[in-house]
Amino acid sequence: LSILLSLLVPAHTTRSPDCGGILTPSGLRYRKSRPTSPMPAAGRGGKSVLRQDLMAPPAPDPSPVSPSSRNQIISIKVDEFSLTLIPDTGMRLSIDVDLGIASAPLTTKEMRLSIVADLHVDMNPDGNLEVVPSACKPTLEEVQSTEEMDRSALHKSSGSDVDKQINVEKICLEVSKLLLFPNERLMSLAAPFPITPSCQVQYLPLASPMYSEQGIIISLQTTFQVEGTVIPLPVSPVPFSMPESASSSPSHLTLAFSEHFYTSLFSALEASGALNVSLLVSGTTVSLLPRQMGSLFPEDLPVVLQAATRSSPRVVLEEDKAIVKLLLTVQIGAGSSLFQSFLSVNVDVTARLHLSVVDTRMIISVAAVEDIEVSLAASDVGPVLAALLEELFLPTIREEVPAQINMVLRQGVFLPHIASFTYTDVNITIHKDYVLIPCNLQLEARTG
Repeated sequence: LSILLSLLVPAHTTRSPDCGGILTPSGLRYRKSRPTSPMPAAGRGGKSVLRQDLMAPPAPDPSPVSPSSRNQIISIKVDEFSLTLIPDTGMRLSIDVDLGIASAPLTTKEMRLSIVADLHVDMNPDGNLEVVPSACKPTLEEVQSTEEMDRSALHKSSGSDVDKQINVEKICLEVSKLLLFPNERLMSLAAPFPITPSCQVQYLPLASPMYSEQGIIISLQTTFQVEGTVIPLPVSPVPFSMPESASSSPSHLTLAFSEHFYTSLFSALEASGALNVSLLVSGTTVSLLPRQMGSLFPEDLPVVLQAATRSSPRVVLEEDKAIVKLLLTVQIGAGSSLFQSFLSVNVDVTARLHLSVVDTRMIISVAAVEDIEVSLAASDVGPVLAALLEELFLPTIREEVPAQINMVLRQGVFLPHIASFTYTDVNITIHKDYVLIPCNLQLEARTG
């Protein structure tokens, strides 16, 4: 029936966000600590691209021109390189370049080339986000000349040989080169990231971003793969949208994750078998069991617990608190190589989760077990024996189940991020139904 319904309902109606982020205006203005570094939106190579384009020799002029009359660019300084947010529209890239031009022997001019380009982020046919220009306007002005007495004069130099030499109109075509680097990095946003050797997470953009005074809002849908196959996940009962409190953060970026995201994460781990564990009960052998159980084995074997999920886990988010509810079936038996089960019990574990961020990974760990409920799967065991079994095995379940989960999640879960960036100054706040992660951006130094 679900397959039939999926064919009848348009695909886009089944896609809804379960996480997202807001890139704030301060995030757009972010620079590394060194003042000579470019904006991340243009990449480290932004200024060098401009220098190479402007210094490149011009195409041969079909009209005869005396070599001595040609203008030569002798110096280039990228003075301003900024990216600002335009609410409801997109972004604006502003570039100011100071040019030193030799037009004749002992005669130089200082020119100011200003480029203003409007940009926005679209979703391409491959489902990746990319920055595209929508408008571009270059202007060229003369700042000063060695032949002028008034060096503070500023006037437009239009129709001159300098315009032809620099080919100002071509500059707008070259702006697209500045977008190659960020677009390469944007593609990495949708790359699959490993959680365990067999389980991966992937964040897929649902649509082109929205622009508001608070920043650029990106909605993402999470998918999980087990052994390379996308697994079906529980359907979110409530569509997720970026909470209003996310817009009040002074950080560069605010990530938001719904309660459904965390439930889906544990469901993916459950589907991959990562939550199924085998526990050796320390110091306990069959000889220490009640007689009716110990007599089943001719030799003294170690007691082993094999725990497997009997239903999908569930994560509940409350104010300042995140808990996971695991519904386990525990087989109690003997022997490590040839396991022989003699009793089955249902164990419901409620555990508190701790969240932290390292670089671009969210570290999720079981901080404490808050509650354990045990019920016998078989009814032929008396209450006295049941109480004795709980006394023997509950300490192991209470200690080892969280330890095993933490071992599975010890590498962390990658957050949505773009290659070359990490997160700093992270502050995680847990609210009812969602988690906010305000953070600042850190551009990693490139080597080589």
